[in-house]
Amino acid sequence: MSRDGAQTAAFTNGRSIELDAIPTLTLEGFEDAVLDAVADGERVAAMFGAAGERAAEMLLYVVLASDHENRLGVARTVIDAERFPSLTPRCPQVHLFEREIAEQFGVRPEGHPWLKPVRYHRSWTGRDAWGRAAHEAILPGVTEFYRVEGDEVHEVAVGPVHAGVIEPGHFRFQCHGEQVFHLEIALGYQHRGVEQALIGGPGPRSIHYAETAAGDTTIAHATAYCQVVEALARCQKSARAQTLRGVALELERLANHVGDLGALANDVGFLPTASYCGRIRGEFLNMTALLCGNRFGRGMVRPGGVGFGVDDARVAELLKRLEDAAEDTAVAVNLLWDTPSVMARFEDIGRLPKQVAVDLGIVGPAARASGLSRDVRQDQPSGIFRFAHLPVSTYDAGDVFARAYVRWLEIQQSTDFIREQLSAIPSGEVRVAVGALSPDRLVVALNEGWRGEVCHVAITDFEGRFGSYKIVDPSFHNWSGLAYALRNQQISDFPVCNKSFNLSYCGHDL
Repeated sequence: MSRDGAQTAAFTNGRSIELDAIPTLTLEGFEDAVLDAVADGERVAAMFGAAGERAAEMLLYVVLASDHENRLGVARTVIDAERFPSLTPRCPQVHLFEREIAEQFGVRPEGHPWLKPVRYHRSWTGRDAWGRAAHEAILPGVTEFYRVEGDEVHEVAVGPVHAGVIEPGHFRFQCHGEQVFHLEIALGYQHRGVEQALIGGPGPRSIHYAETAAGDTTIAHATAYCQVVEALARCQKSARAQTLRGVALELERLANHVGDLGALANDVGFLPTASYCGRIRGEFLNMTALLCGNRFGRGMVRPGGVGFGVDDARVAELLKRLEDAAEDTAVAVNLLWDTPSVMARFEDIGRLPKQVAVDLGIVGPAARASGLSRDVRQDQPSGIFRFAHLPVSTYDAGDVFARAYVRWLEIQQSTDFIREQLSAIPSGEVRVAVGALSPDRLVVALNEGWRGEVCHVAITDFEGRFGSYKIVDPSFHNWSGLAYALRNQQISDFPVCNKSFNLSYCGHDL
């Protein structure tokens, strides 16, 4: 991209590229391409394995995002042995990708500092990077954990069963008194095999797999999937459909950001905001239901456009509800910033420094709260966001307060965006026909979901079916950020730190 043109093939978000145009590098050249890109300020949006031409080989792909140049780059290499040198010691943001590849393909990244399964499922190829027998049970959380030894150092184990309706995940703290030395997070308790289920598609169920990859991020994942299909089918959507997709995406952001601020208030015992935001979140969910009949947006986004249109009366009702909810949100949220006891629990808690956020590849509000101007809607825009500008909200403290305040700034911007789009919605069809997919191509679709970057990568076979499908939910990048933010904190700060990231278990587990 910004280096030797032969190292990666350059293209843009939501556009497909011929497989033959993707350079197949030597392993050393592949490592250099990744390290040079990261040194130039690019980041690894996805790294994944795919079946090679022979049974004993794997193709290793990397998708590199150059946000300052609004471009993507892709390269690949062939792994034909049971081991390959790990990039993690030199590029920490690939640490989880390499663990995932080892688990799925039985190929061991030699030199990885903490090589463990990610989702605890059997290798797709039958090979095993950990030497397990084929009949051995693979249970999430049944593994070795990092241990800190010393006088009065103790472990605290939390989960996987949590109170209420919280999804399963295990947290293992190494503590000295109340001080947390280290937090290790073990997930994989609800791995559903979404990526494998998409292979061979698209089919009648494919859109539903995408919508439920992370249920609270239905619009973002469904939009990314549809952009994949539309790019491969060379389908042109109408301006009206793209506007409605953008409105639905920002309503999803509003509902979740408001809910998060209410939950943060609840975690520090501040009931006024907690109570109000719980109710207001429902108002934004009901606006999405007014669009498509489902509070989480299922059925709204479909290949070729959207599943539902709007008439003038419905637009007027949406605008009225938006103004009422925005007014209530401002009152509820500003109570947080005006209450010293709340600010005492938010400020200087769970810091994630900017350089650590860069090294770990953090995305979304968590990245922006650490001072990174990183937002797909600006850096790699697609759909309506190529024409409608939303400012990127950043804060440089990197603490709980920063992650909360960035949400508040984005709430205001999303409200303005929806108001502007609904007030001047274009005419036209809401959905067009989608033809057959082009064979032997790769496409990358990025969207800025409310947690951060949602990435879908598809590779078609010679028949135009999905030969490989890779999904990277923002939580896949960001769980490591939460683990870092707990270092040297009080263990009693875990709930508010955890909620300030509010990551998805199922989005990680897929």
